[in-house]
Amino acid sequence: MAEIKQTLTIAQIGVGNWGRALLRNFSSLEAVRVKSLCDKNPEMLEKVRSEYPQAVFTSNHGEVLKDSEIDAIVIATPSTEHSRLAKLALEAGKHVFVEKPMSMTASSAREIVDIASQKKKMVMVGHLLRYHPAYVRVAEIIESGELGDVYYMYSTRVNLGIYRDTENALVSLAPHDISTAFMYVGNKVLSVSSTGSSYLKPGIEDVVFVDIEFDNSRMAHLHVSWLDPHKIRKTTIVGSKKMAVIDDMEPSEKVKIYDKGFMILKEYASYGDALAIRGGSVVSPYIKMVEPLKLECQHFVDCIRNNTPPLTDAADGLRVVQVLEAAQTSLKQLGKRIFLDTMD
Repeated sequence: MAEIKQTLTIAQIGVGNWGRALLRNFSSLEAVRVKSLCDKNPEMLEKVRSEYPQAVFTSNHGEVLKDSEIDAIVIATPSTEHSRLAKLALEAGKHVFVEKPMSMTASSAREIVDIASQKKKMVMVGHLLRYHPAYVRVAEIIESGELGDVYYMYSTRVNLGIYRDTENALVSLAPHDISTAFMYVGNKVLSVSSTGSSYLKPGIEDVVFVDIEFDNSRMAHLHVSWLDPHKIRKTTIVGSKKMAVIDDMEPSEKVKIYDKGFMILKEYASYGDALAIRGGSVVSPYIKMVEPLKLECQHFVDCIRNNTPPLTDAADGLRVVQVLEAAQTSLKQLGKRIFLDTMD
């Protein structure tokens, strides 16, 4: 990989709502120069023009890709354009940060993995929760063995939120929790099934339930919706010793560890008396909160500078897309169980 200049020069394609959040964070990092901003919607460019007067503004992504000064491209467009633009950027010799999901299909995601390898360029996918201090802390607790053997996890990501007419709630919301399921439950997915319904527009599911079966009898259950009276961002992990709950809507105590479970009694009169419920304390560990998006952006920059693979690289993006594609297939087949025999 070629040596990166002292100042990392980046361009961003897509400056919508989330794109502007990425732009704010990347532009705040030391030794990072945001040279070009691209969006095919001129109104989006006008919204950021006054804040970034030093940037070059364009509606033509081809101009950005052929600029030899640009080291890396940030892609924050609608999901349907992620893979096409990522492949073009890699072919142009740029490192790539691409928002989730990396691609809409596993086959296209594999192409990104292959091109990145051929071009010796870095791809990082915006699986934000992998950088969230609360979610990282729980991963450390699991790794320490404090929870014991992880049995299962379930998550709820719902809101009366932004409706999208080009992708359903599964594609829009579930990649976050699929990514954390890999972090907490396991790497080997055996099967996926999902059900959901469309209420606002035919063919665009507003609410989806996903079941993921991992090896060793572990499982994850995901509930995503933008048609719900509550805003909930909560994940529960159940282990053989303790249980953990992450509630991202909590202002301070985002993580709680429950010392609860079952005890197997050495002596008992009948089978029904063999297990006893164990109830213990509830602890909320101290977590220094930093904006997860800033940590994610800094990680991308650091990986380029140090020539180290990102935590959420193209291979990680592929794994998430494989599960997402299986869930989409199951959804269209009314919950049919889809086996992922070829998944690593």
